[in-house]
Amino acid sequence: MTTVKPPGAPPAGRVLVVGGYGAVGTAVTSRLGGWFPGRVVPAGRDAERVRRLGGVRVDAGDPEGFRRVLDRLGDVAAVVLCVEPPDAEVARVCLERGVHLVDVGATAGLLDAVAGLDTVAVSAGATAVLSVGVAPGLTNLLARRAHEAVGGARRIDLTLLFGTGEHHGTDALRWTLAGLSEPVRAAPRRVRLPGHGTRTAHPFPFSDQHTLPRTLPRTLGVPRVTTRLCLDSRPLTAALFAARRAGLAGPLARPVVQRRLARALGRVRVGGDGFVVRVDAWGGGASRGDAASWGEAASWGDAAARGRRASWGDGDRHAAYALTGRGQSRVTGLVAAHAVRVLMDGALAPGVRHVEELPPLAALPESLAGHGVRLLRLDEGGLR
Repeated sequence: MTTVKPPGAPPAGRVLVVGGYGAVGTAVTSRLGGWFPGRVVPAGRDAERVRRLGGVRVDAGDPEGFRRVLDRLGDVAAVVLCVEPPDAEVARVCLERGVHLVDVGATAGLLDAVAGLDTVAVSAGATAVLSVGVAPGLTNLLARRAHEAVGGARRIDLTLLFGTGEHHGTDALRWTLAGLSEPVRAAPRRVRLPGHGTRTAHPFPFSDQHTLPRTLPRTLGVPRVTTRLCLDSRPLTAALFAARRAGLAGPLARPVVQRRLARALGRVRVGGDGFVVRVDAWGGGASRGDAASWGEAASWGDAAARGRRASWGDGDRHAAYALTGRGQSRVTGLVAAHAVRVLMDGALAPGVRHVEELPPLAALPESLAGHGVRLLRLDEGGLR
C-alpha cells in the first residue's frame, strides 16, 4: 500500500524505534519520549524486552513481517532504524507507505541502496535521513562546514577517537570487527586530539568518506575524504591495527567470528566513555569571499561563517573543527532524535538525503551542547 502525503505537512502518528532497547535505541526513545509523550514505540527482535517496554516485536531482516507490523499499528509516521538490516527492503516498505525514515546505519553499500529509493520516497511524500549519528553524522556536518570555510576543499580528513570503556551494542561491535577485515586504502596519520594528545589514527571504512564526495556542493569542488580511527586505549589501538597489518584480521569477515568476538568484547572495559571527532579541510586558491558567498541556505552559510579560519601553508587554506563528548552511543541516539523531531515538524521535503544535505540540521552540533557535547574551532590560536 502506498500513501501519498501533502508536501510539508507535519505528520501525526507514532514513531517506531527499531532496536529501541539497545545502546543507541534507548537514547532515541528516551529523548523522543520527552518531545512526543505516548507516541514512541520501542521495537526489536527480543519479544520479552519489548514487552517490558510496552513495545512491539519486529525483525528488520523480515520485510514482510515489518509490513504487517506497520499495518497492525496503523499510525506510524516515522521509523528509526537503530540496527542495520541486511538490505534496503525495510526502508522500501516504509517509504512506499509514506512513512518517514531515520537510518543510523554506517555501511556505505547499504546507505547507497537506500539512497536509490529517492524516487519512491518523493512519490509517496516520505523523507529518509541517512548518515545519522556521530560517524557518520556529526562528521558529515562538520565536513560540510569545513568544506565551505576553505571555499571548497581538495582534501578532508576525518579523525575519530572512541572510548573502549563504553557499553556498545553487539551490532556496533560486530560492524567494527568487520571493518578491520576490509582493504586499507590510505595511510595512518598522526593528529592531535583534544584531551588525548597526539595519536596515530588508522584508516577505517566509515561510510562518510564515501558519501561526502558526492553530497558536498560540487560548485566548491569534489574533495578526497579519508576517515581514520583510534581508541582511547593506546595498547588496544596498536594491537588491533597491528593485527590488520599482519593479515590476521581476515577471519573477522566471517559472521560467526564477529558474533563470538563481539560478545566477548562487550564484557571488556579497558578505557573511558569519551569520544573525539576532528575534521580537517584543506583547499587551494579560494578566497575568503568565495566561501562566504556560497549558500544554498542561510543556515549553512551562517554556520560556516561562525568558524571560518584560514591557515596558509604551501598555498593552501586550512579549517579544522572538533567535537568532544561522552557516550558515543548516547550521542548517536540524540542525533537521531533531533532528526526525527525535524521530520515530525514537517521541516524536510520528501526524498532521501544524507544529514549534511539538510540545512535545518546544520546547527545540530551546537544543539547538543546541553548534553555535554563541546564544539571547538581549531584555528591559528588553537589546537593544531
